[in-house]
Amino acid sequence: MIDVKEALLERTSVRRYERESIPAETMEFIYRAVENTPTSYNGQQFSVIDIDDQSLKEELYMLTNQKQLKTCNRLLIFCSDYNKISLLAQKKGLDMPPFTDTMDGVTIGIIDASLAMMSAVVAAQAAGLGSNCVGYLRTVDPKKVAELLKLPKGVFVVCGLALGIPREHPDLKPKQPLSLVFMKNAYRQDNDKMVEELEAYDEVVKHYNRTRSGGTTDHDWVAHILDYYDHAMAYRIKDYLRDQGYDVKK
Repeated sequence: MIDVKEALLERTSVRRYERESIPAETMEFIYRAVENTPTSYNGQQFSVIDIDDQSLKEELYMLTNQKQLKTCNRLLIFCSDYNKISLLAQKKGLDMPPFTDTMDGVTIGIIDASLAMMSAVVAAQAAGLGSNCVGYLRTVDPKKVAELLKLPKGVFVVCGLALGIPREHPDLKPKQPLSLVFMKNAYRQDNDKMVEELEAYDEVVKHYNRTRSGGTTDHDWVAHILDYYDHAMAYRIKDYLRDQGYDVKK
């Protein structure tokens, strides 16, 4: 077992895996880590679909063209989930507030599922596994993914997590310096200095992309991320959420 410092500080996104299966006791450890995730109100507004069916993984790969979905040994799909509490409320004759029709309700489900996924990432890393978070499962074809996973009303995909025995050891990606991430007591007001630091980070990312192992690019940070934002403008997530029972009104 890797210590928590190494698990957190040396984590990388792994997309190539060995054919070897993940031991049952390792998956049990990941399950337990996810189970103990902190959640809003202890409402546990999330669920996880653990996929080991190769044909289903390949169907999801065909939708996304993300090779790690078909080569991973296990694919965990983290979902926002108000279906479970709705079922019990109905059984007990309790009124379920239209919480899923609020932005806060949507946000809480996303936060809970995201925290659960990070618990799984750390546990997997500590156990020596490789992992890769796949957000594209949320946006590529939400209706089709919901059909494949048989998601009921009140449930939607937040993110996927591919797991497996790593076949590669990618270089550690440079992250923003702590001065841009942590701010004391209030948000920084020195915009000119922040821009200088952001420009320096942009150059670090550009150098990394030009020199990294496993394929190089000329991408910087800011233009590359803005391109993702521009592409994401075409997603119709609000329509999908409405189909899944989240009719956001306030």
